[in-house]
Amino acid sequence: MNGHNNHHEVRQATVVLGAQWGDEGKGKLVDLLAADADVVCRCQGGNNAGHTVVVDGCEFDFHLLPSGIIQPKCLSLIGNGVVVHLPGMFDELKKCEAKGLENWQSKLFISDKAHLVFDLHQQVDGMQEQEKGKKSLGTTKKGIGPTYSSKASRIGIRIADLIGDFSQFTEKFQALVAVHEKMFPNLQVDVASELEKYKELAERVRPMIVESVTFLHDALSSGKNVLVEGANATMLDIDFGEREIVQVVGELRLAAVHSRKRLSNSALTQFYFLPDSIS
Repeated sequence: MNGHNNHHEVRQATVVLGAQWGDEGKGKLVDLLAADADVVCRCQGGNNAGHTVVVDGCEFDFHLLPSGIIQPKCLSLIGNGVVVHLPGMFDELKKCEAKGLENWQSKLFISDKAHLVFDLHQQVDGMQEQEKGKKSLGTTKKGIGPTYSSKASRIGIRIADLIGDFSQFTEKFQALVAVHEKMFPNLQVDVASELEKYKELAERVRPMIVESVTFLHDALSSGKNVLVEGANATMLDIDFGEREIVQVVGELRLAAVHSRKRLSNSALTQFYFLPDSIS
């Protein structure tokens, strides 16, 4: 906490995490809590998992989108720790629109620091699984692990790069492809086609991009109720989980960071650790 007692100035932030191997029922709890939230934030992971929410008898399948997107007055944020496959995100939005989702354009925001999942990452994911044979992890082949590897190797590409100078984005993308082609000679990437696709996607996604730290700080400082939606689970944590099956993102690290920093040093933080499945 900072030196000034700001408890009376802010709402409490709520963080939902899984305490086992996933599938504890986080989605159901988040759906219930989202009804009273002003902002729902996805903080890590990608579109490699998901849950179903039923609204007025209609099923919505969420993989990347925060659950709050179906709440009429709730803002949704895809945070900087999330890796985003833009074509997949827009496909998910299109499917949700067909089921009745409205006005998402004014409610969905994405951190400029979130890293992009490219199709080449998905190819690499499949190749790595094939190389492991019987020892494969059984990933969804959505490119999540390879994208976080690119991020850790400092060759990953952020959304900020995409909506900035496109010539610089082009150089970074070409460099990313070159690195992966050296590691995976069978990798096939149509660079020109990908660049054309992402030039169009840049304009589609541009209105959604925000600086997420400021976005959340402003929300908390103005008394908004913030709900943070964790993905995966404790036993899949890359540091503390079962080593052979861990995911590339840390669930417990998320808890430690938010507990220590108190969400910009200004908010009380409440954690829900789900120890078992919610029926």
